[in-house]
Amino acid sequence: MKLQVSFDFVDLEKSLDIASDIADYVDILEVGTTLIYKHGIFAIEQFNVKFPHKKILADTKIVDRSKDIVPLIANAGADWLTVMAGTGKNVIHTACTIAHDLGKKIMLDLLDSNSLGQSALEAKNLGVDALLFHQAHEEKESSVLDKWDMVKGNTNLPIFIAAKIGRESIDEVLQLLPDGIIVGQAITTAENPGQEAAYFSDLIKNIG
Repeated sequence: MKLQVSFDFVDLEKSLDIASDIADYVDILEVGTTLIYKHGIFAIEQFNVKFPHKKILADTKIVDRSKDIVPLIANAGADWLTVMAGTGKNVIHTACTIAHDLGKKIMLDLLDSNSLGQSALEAKNLGVDALLFHQAHEEKESSVLDKWDMVKGNTNLPIFIAAKIGRESIDEVLQLLPDGIIVGQAITTAENPGQEAAYFSDLIKNIG
C-alpha cells in the first residue's frame, strides 16, 4: 500500500517546505490542482527539482486536449497525471497512450463518473494504470466508502482512496485494503507534518 500526500495550497514555497519534512515517509507527492492553477507547470518542475527521487503526481484533472497536455506535464517532471472518468473514452485512451510512450502513468479520477462500476470495468482496456476513488472536497461527509464494492468488484487495477482521511477515519479506510491512500490536510496542516506523515506511514507498514 502506498501513501500519497496532496498539496492543495496556493503557496508553493510553503508546500515545498512541508514536503521536505515528510518526504521520507511518503511514496508519492501530489502537486494539487490549486497549486497548478496558481503556478502552472512551474509548480511541478519545482517539486521534481527538489525531490528527484520521489514519485510526483500532478492532479491535472484532464478532460480535453490530452494529446497536448500530457507531454507538457510529463516533461515538467510528473510521473503520474490524473484524467477525469467522465470525459470521452478517446481522451482517456489518448492520454494513456502518450503517457506510456513517455514512461509516465495515468490515474483515472472517478469523481465525475456516471457509473463507477462501468468506469472501473473499462479503465484497463483504455490503458489506465490506477483508479482514484473519492468525493469532492466541498461535499459533506457521506457514504462514499459504501460505494467501494462498485469499483473494486469491476477491476484488478490498483485503487487509491482519498476520503478526507484523518486519524479518526483511517481505520475504516485501511479495512478496505486499497492499493494506496491519499492524505491531505490531516498531514499538511498538522502542527508537526513530519510526525503525522510518520504516523500514517507506520499504520500502512503494519498492515498484513
